[in-house]
Amino acid sequence: MAVTADKQVDIEADAAAVLEVLADVEGIPSWSPVHKKVEVVDRFDDGKPHHVKMEVSILGINDEQTVEYTWSDNKVIWALVESTQQKAQHGEYTLTPTAKGTHVKFSLTVDPKIPIPGFLVKKGTKTILEAATEGLRQQVLG
Repeated sequence: MAVTADKQVDIEADAAAVLEVLADVEGIPSWSPVHKKVEVVDRFDDGKPHHVKMEVSILGINDEQTVEYTWSDNKVIWALVESTQQKAQHGEYTLTPTAKGTHVKFSLTVDPKIPIPGFLVKKGTKTILEAATEGLRQQVLG
């Protein structure tokens, strides 16, 4: 069964600074404890990652996945291409300029291949949301 979660955070930096951190996908393991290894397979002409292989681990479940990124001035979207543990995944960051910086909305939908008990889903979701918002904020403000 697919699980969807989202969280929002305000970052005291402009959207370009936030996008710069998000585009540095190889650096994600330094601010997201879920990500163990990240490797860019190929890039768009502007240098932004297109297909990315990741090794992730959450609550003792290890996954090797490949995702495909789409980039715009105010949004980063990725979709699952293949995975050892998931049937589907869709994630996105939406950036909205504010008077003090950037409002970031993170949304993630994951559909695991095997059933996972609800309490583990809840715990894992909390870990992912914290890394994706507070981890990102701390990395941008670094």
